This record gives sequence, structure tokens and C-alpha cells, in this order.
Amino acid sequence: MGLSVLVGATLVVSGDGRYYSKEAIQIITKMSAANGVRRVWIGQNGLLSTPAVSGVIRERVGPDGSKATGAFILTASHNPGGPNEDFGIKYNMENGGPAPEGITNKIYEYTTTIKEYFIAEDLPDVDITTTGVTNFTGPEGPFDVEVFDSASDYVKLMKSIFDFESLRKLLSSPKFTFCYDALHGVGGAYAKRIFVDELGAQESSLINCIPKEDFGGGHPDPNLTYAKELVARMGLGKSESQGEPPEFGAAADGDADRNMILGKRFFVTPSDSVAIIAANAVEAIPYFSAGLKGVARSMPTSAALDVVAKSLNLKFFEVPTGWKFFGNLMDAGLCSVCGEESFGTGSDHIREKDGIWAVLAWLSILAYKNKDKLEDKLVTVEDIVRQHWSTYGCHYYTRYDYENVDAGAAKELMAYLVKLQSSLSEVNQLIKEVRTDVSNVVHADEFEYKDSVDGSISSHQGIRYLFEDGSRLIFRLSGTGSEGATIRLYIEQYEKDPSKIGRLSQDALAPLVEVALKLSKMQEFTGRSSPTVIT
Repeated sequence: MGLSVLVGATLVVSGDGRYYSKEAIQIITKMSAANGVRRVWIGQNGLLSTPAVSGVIRERVGPDGSKATGAFILTASHNPGGPNEDFGIKYNMENGGPAPEGITNKIYEYTTTIKEYFIAEDLPDVDITTTGVTNFTGPEGPFDVEVFDSASDYVKLMKSIFDFESLRKLLSSPKFTFCYDALHGVGGAYAKRIFVDELGAQESSLINCIPKEDFGGGHPDPNLTYAKELVARMGLGKSESQGEPPEFGAAADGDADRNMILGKRFFVTPSDSVAIIAANAVEAIPYFSAGLKGVARSMPTSAALDVVAKSLNLKFFEVPTGWKFFGNLMDAGLCSVCGEESFGTGSDHIREKDGIWAVLAWLSILAYKNKDKLEDKLVTVEDIVRQHWSTYGCHYYTRYDYENVDAGAAKELMAYLVKLQSSLSEVNQLIKEVRTDVSNVVHADEFEYKDSVDGSISSHQGIRYLFEDGSRLIFRLSGTGSEGATIRLYIEQYEKDPSKIGRLSQDALAPLVEVALKLSKMQEFTGRSSPTVIT
């Protein structure tokens, strides 16, 4: 980004509140002044969720009519925070989405040659705890800093998408109980405003909703492993839950762009979640009442969304992992709802995944299914998922992560899997030697994506084995750094037979898991008899 782009620009600077954010905000503000930026917008206390930043860039108009050019988001997403933990800076463009690779590569190039930088060290620190505009004279002329309420713009955006009145009816019903866990991330800055003040939930239904620099010492990753308190409260913990679990539970990550959805003693996979939102969006969410432009998922995410798209005759896209690919489709008017298996779900209201949006989407579906029936038996989260399975079939799904594998061995394993793809008859022979009850592979490739919008090509995005019955095996390699590599194995069994739907996931997936491990020679290449993490 040349300096000419910065001169006179408006930049947003905020984040998830993790350790060192307050210091970083002051440094970036002073550097902005020295580089001719006209104004900086900061969320009160330096807090803005990643989806809220995207919304602010796209929607907010300053008191003087100004619009944001881009944003520095201070977050390391779902990674821990604190003096010895992670810190990150992310740049978002004027469409509200993450900077594309062309920009991030240029930024990296600059870091290899930079000899000096400009900073207005004499500029006093800005009080970010109080809303209001402060006017300065910076080295390049007038320079303003506006501290604004973190939640107001985002709440306004959510109210333009969802029917808050029907959500209030649901949350006020004695039959409906609710729990939201922000894991001490920035989601807490929005939870009380939306769920309590706007929708009438009890304040006791919010847990870990005070943002903390170290996320309370926890790992702010909304999954069954790290959202322990919520998982226990929802009756999914190892020990018996205290009392009757709530009907609905949800969690967010550090910067509140990811979400986990739970019913009473019931986990909704992220792949099922996006498919169910897409299947019900037009009826349940006013924003989509005119229809969906299209839907998209990341390649490793289960094909549950594909089945919905085919049934509803919707445009469908399978993209590499990375939200920018969804953003391109949305900017071109081709996609309304999208998601990924790593607990990210979103829509074209912004250009980021959005954790609270996903919660409100689920509450909207529950409100719609229970419309005029709140006096009767509640239609639950589990009911909605099982109804979806009976209509579209069930995608049993799991992910095995093998972390810190020797990088050389990991590359050899991947090369072996690619070579194996040259003869499907050989692959199917190997499969039948392991399990006779597993379907034949009908297509195998290394996933490559040609962006229909900007023409860019993303190669080597993962190795796919696609089976005749709609099942899939995916192998992806990430982080081949000094610490070793991570091999991710995604296993998906598609089941249409109603008598086989509702089984335990590990039982339904066992044959395919066995095939995946033998086919890839996982133990032979890596020396690992089991994965580091199973999700």
C-alpha cells in the first residue's frame, strides 16, 4: 500500500482485547498520524470483534461523512493470549474482508527491505476508555481520533437482518432456555447488549462474557475440548450435568468470528450447521426472504451443504480454506451463505465469518419452527438436525490432526497419496483388502481452485478421494515449519438409509477410518499410532 493511499484515509484500529492490544493501538495511531492518515476510529476500550470491524468498514459513516478505507485488527483468532502467548495483526480492505495474498505478500516483501518508519512520538496517548472525538495536529496536518461504542453499529446491523421481535418471543418462553459462552473473548462486549438488553435473556445465561487480556487463562477456541464449562452445562461433559441443561447453547472464539452450536446433550457439527442455516434461511431470516444468491463451503467441510444446494437448485461453490475466497464470490453477488468445518459460518452481510450472526441464525430457525407452538412441546435443536438428516441424509464427519510430524515424512506421505491416485483400480483393490463394506473410489485428485471472479488459481489445496456413495477422504498438510508439520485427515461417510441415521459417529465412521489409515500408510510414514487431536 503506497503512502498516497494512506493520505487523508480513515483507518479502524481495534481487536479482541488480548494482551498488548492497548499498547499496539497507541503505536498504530501514532504511526498513522505520521503517515498522513486523516482519522483513526477505535472501538471503546480497543474492543471490536472481527465481524464488527468488517461491518464498521462497510456500513459506518463518521460524523463528518467519512468512510473507512481499511482496518488493523489486533487478534490471533482462537489462539491463547497473555504475556507468553499469541498476538497478531491482520489487515482488512475497504470491502471489509481480509487482505488478499497479493497484498499480504507485498507487506511481507516490505518487511525484508524496510530501513526506517515514521511515527509521531510526540502525539499524546489517546484515552480509549471514553467515547468521543479528539482533534490533533499531526506532522502531516489535522488528525482526528474517534473512540466509539463497540456494539452499537453491530447491533444495528443484526437488527436489519433478523426479526428481533420473534427472537424475543422465543427467549421469553418458559420452555426455552439459553446459554452463551464468550470464553472471555471480545464476544462478551456484544453478548449483554444483544441477548440480554435486546432479546430479554437472563443475565445468568451468559458465561465468561467479560473480555480478558489472557482470556481467563483459557484457550478461546469454541469446540468440545476447550469450551469445557459450556459443554458441561449443556449435558455433554464426562460427568453428569448439574440440573437440567438449557435447550440451546453457543460459544465464540477470541475475536468472535467462530461459533459452536449445541442443543441439550447434542452437538451440531459446523458442516451440518451451515447446511441447516442454508436450508431454512429464506423462511426464517428476513434478510434472505427474496432468496439465496448461492452457497459455498471450504473444500474440507462436509458435503452436507452440497446436498441442500442441489435440492434447492442453488448456485454452489467449493473453495480452498480461507475466507477471502468467499469474499470474492460475495462481492460478485454469487454467494449468500457460506461456512467451513473449523467452526466458521457467515453470510454476505459482511466479509468475515460471524459467530454471533450464526447464533442469531439458529435462534431464528428455532423461532420459526416453534412459531405459534410455544404453548406445545418445543421443537428442539436436536429435532431440527434429525429432521434435516431425514430430508437430506446424514454426513458423519470427523477430523484427525497429526501435529508436529517430521516435515520430510509428512511430505513423503502426501507425495505417496498423489502417486496412488494414478490408478483407481489399485486404490479400490487396496480398499477391498482392508474393508469389503466400503464403497469404491470414483474420483481422486489434488484440489485446485480457479477463482471464477478474479481468475487466480490456488493449487495443492489438499488430496481428495471421493467415493461412489458420496463419502470422502481428504488429506491436507499445513505448517511445514521448524516445529514440524500438521497432517489433517478429514473422514466423511454419507448415509441416506434412515435405519442407519442416528448412529454414534465413531461407529458409522470406523470402516472409513480404517481404510484411510491403511491407504495412507499413516503409521508407517509418521510413526504415529493415533492422532494428536480428534474433532
